[in-house]
Order: sequence, then C-alpha cells, then structure tokens
Amino acid sequence: MGTPQFSVPILESLIADPAYKVLAVVTQPDRKVGRKHVLTAPPVKKAAMNHDIEILQPEKINHSEEMQRVIELQPDLIVTAAFGQFLPTKLLAAAKIAAVNVHASLLPKYRGGAPVHYAIINGDAQTGVSIIYMVKKMDAGDILSQRAIPITTDDDTGTMFDKLSVLGRDLLLETLPNLVAGNIQATPQDETKVTFSPNISSEEESLDFHQTAQQIDCKIRGLRPFPIANVVLDGIRTKIIAATPLTETTDMAPGMVVRAGKHELVLAAGKNTTISLQQLKPAGKPQMTITDYLNGHQNLTQGVQAITYE
Repeated sequence: MGTPQFSVPILESLIADPAYKVLAVVTQPDRKVGRKHVLTAPPVKKAAMNHDIEILQPEKINHSEEMQRVIELQPDLIVTAAFGQFLPTKLLAAAKIAAVNVHASLLPKYRGGAPVHYAIINGDAQTGVSIIYMVKKMDAGDILSQRAIPITTDDDTGTMFDKLSVLGRDLLLETLPNLVAGNIQATPQDETKVTFSPNISSEEESLDFHQTAQQIDCKIRGLRPFPIANVVLDGIRTKIIAATPLTETTDMAPGMVVRAGKHELVLAAGKNTTISLQQLKPAGKPQMTITDYLNGHQNLTQGVQAITYE
C-alpha cells in the first residue's frame, strides 16, 4: 500500500524477491496534475501495471469495496509505504503475520505526513527510516528496525526521498525474514520524545527573513522540489528555488539589499547574516536565474527593502 515515487523501489523489491508474492497493490486514485489538469496515475500504480498486479484505488479505504477485497485475499503481510490514508483496525487485522509500515523518519521523531520536509527545515544532521508495526494511531506502532542516514547541506527533500526510499527498501528486506520467523523483539516508541510533521500548509511555505540565512536555506531546501518556498520580493510573490548562506555579516535590516550586481543579489537576514539568491520564479513567470531576474529588477540596489510581508 503506497502512492508516491518513494514507495516504488519498495514495491519492486518485493515483486523481485522470490520469497514474496504481491497479491495486490492499494494506492490513491488517479489525480488531475498540472495546469492542463491531466488525469495522472500515481507512481505505484504505474509500477504495478508493469507487473500485471491487481490494483485497488479507494478514495477512502475505510468501509470500501477495496478494503473488503484486501480482507478476502487473506494476506500474510500488509506493507505500507507513504500510502496517505489511515488504515482501520479491521484492515490491519487481516494480515495473518503483521501489518508493517516503512516510515521516513527516526521515530518517535516526526510522526505524520511530512517527516522528510521537517527534518531538513529544522536543520537536522540526520534522518532515517523506521519499520514499525501498524496500529490505528498515526505512526505509533512498536519499532521493528531502524536505520539512520546523514543530511548534507546539498540535500533537499527530493534527494532525501530518493535516498530514504532505497534505505527503506533495503531495511524492509532485511527485516521481513526475521519478522516472519518470529525473531524480532519490537521496541515500543518513547511517547515522551514524540514530535509531529503535519502536511505542509500554504502558510508554512512562506519564508521569514528575520530568521538566519542558515534557517532560510534549510527551509528552501526542505520545501524543494515541492511545494517550494516563497516570499514577497520586490512587491511580487516569488518562489525561491535556491539560495546560498554567506559568511559575511551586515547591520542592515532583514530583507534589505546588501549588495546587487549583474549576477548576484545578496539580502540581509536575521542575526546580521546574509544570503545570496540564485534561482527563483516570480508569479506568472518561468523559473529563472538571478542574472535573468535582475535584468528586469534593476531597482533592487543597495539599501532597498526587497522583502516585504503581506
């Protein structure tokens, strides 16, 4: 049971392993994508179609025909990886051995739908994958196995999704044989250390230049490649794709132009830090380099308050 690209290597590894037979794939319904609203299948569905596996796509799994179909299949295991819906207890109980989840965080840290985003936004040095028993409470099951991986300053949510998908695939294949054999002692999560990572709201996408340059960079990378951080720059809501924190300091107010040239725009941030914008996308325009942007914004000179708040 899974939906995005993160889930695909995990599914394909189970298909390829002769120890397992994938009876069905449960994924989200096809959705309209892009400006042209093209009806698009989720990545997991596309992968399943390549292997002629039964595909179930309930709008809501609870009380659905698709849930009843899973129960009828009498699976030994239910494996979820970024499925995107809560699973009712009746469905979890259908697994003869266990229902397990591949979760992209070091639980109990970052329960919820955006664990990778928040790990990067918060400037964490590492994140990882947890294989847990599924229970009705969100990401609260006992931990079967766990593995960490560093977050570098070059990583964004896209690169970490790719890394964690492979990490989760490998850890799951190591964990399942021991689970089936009854050789795992699961570890309860420490409820005193629980933190949450709710889905990113539109308000959360806005940058605050009163934060330090390092914090701004973490947020830009944490929201890339989706949903993309934004700010009001030169009076226009603008998505910031990439920026670089600098070592130089300034006494200028946050959001003010420290330096502007043909190929650079350096802005003041919180605590006297500075940050150089590199790639951005103003509303209604294509993504562009800072050089192309500055060709049309020559008013952004030293001392101008470039960042404002609505």
